[in-house]
Amino acid sequence: MIDGARPEVVFRVLLVEDDPDHAELVRRGLEEQQAPVAITVLEDGEAALDYLRGGVLTNGQRPHLILLDLRLPRMDGLQLLREVKTLPELRAIPCVVLTTSDAERDVARAYELHANSYLVKPGESGRFTELMGQVERYWLRSNRQAVATPAALPPPQ
Repeated sequence: MIDGARPEVVFRVLLVEDDPDHAELVRRGLEEQQAPVAITVLEDGEAALDYLRGGVLTNGQRPHLILLDLRLPRMDGLQLLREVKTLPELRAIPCVVLTTSDAERDVARAYELHANSYLVKPGESGRFTELMGQVERYWLRSNRQAVATPAALPPPQ
């Protein structure tokens, strides 16, 4: 450490997205913010849950943020959200739904399952980049996170 400077944190983001074009827009949008971000992209909910269980339980490399599409193969985004928020070792990870659905039932259900935020993907790439800048600034830079969820807390209902 030089002159009390803190080492730069590499923010780990798990993007669960089955559309490669949308995944690329998210990747570019976050990279344009010039924050040190390591993005893992998985295309279905089951793969994401396996990744989370393996990464958190075996090497402690939990993501700082999960960006989650709703319409996914094998296990949809709401099912994955339910699992993540039920498991004590995963529930403190912020889960931001990032989807094309603006349906009130999807928004309500996501929050019932303890989503931390619900964002609708804009159609224009410039607005998408702007949204990713807001995500990066708030969720990765400003938001303070717990290191781990205390096992003593009951799971959300």
